[in-house]
Amino acid sequence: MARVLITSGPTRQYLDPVRYLSNASSGKMGSALALAALQMDHEVVIVSGPVSIEYPSAAEVIQVVSTEEMLDQAMREFERCDGVIAAAAPCDYRPTEVARQKIKKQGGEISIRLEETQDILASLGELKTDCQWSVGFALETSNGHVQALAKLKQKRCDLIVLNGVAAIDSDVNSIQIFDDQGDVVMSAEGSKIDLGVKILCTITDTLMTKQQ
Repeated sequence: MARVLITSGPTRQYLDPVRYLSNASSGKMGSALALAALQMDHEVVIVSGPVSIEYPSAAEVIQVVSTEEMLDQAMREFERCDGVIAAAAPCDYRPTEVARQKIKKQGGEISIRLEETQDILASLGELKTDCQWSVGFALETSNGHVQALAKLKQKRCDLIVLNGVAAIDSDVNSIQIFDDQGDVVMSAEGSKIDLGVKILCTITDTLMTKQQ
């Protein structure tokens, strides 16, 4: 039995007290992965951004809002986990300044300066020991294979799951899983519940068994 960390859902980076940058990630894939892991008798801890879904009751769930909060909690939890599945879609950018009051219309254009947030998966990759594994997700709009493999290497992943924008807030998905040699180890499409099981089986066969 392993203790598995799953990041899930979106994060929010506030522009002012009422507006924020985010995306339409629903947390459905993260929930499906958690359910599959629990059914295989693993312990599961989920670090989730704001979502409307409910996660499996047997999972430990840590709710966060910003990318910074998700990073902090994920790094804290990863130390006592065997591996991480990074299914979240955290904001890659945040405003350099957050307005203290609601930004009002002024009859013209406004400019908002953005800076990159710290990369969660890459940060976990730097912490990863020889006894731990990491699985990332790559959602790409073009050159998916190339982009996924670049992400795998840059973030020190053991596997990476490639999917497209059609997966966002959907109950179904189409995926390919690549290993650290760039080979496709699994390809499937269907409901996220079914894919969660297939992804966990692939992780078990290719990563967990090697650590036993």
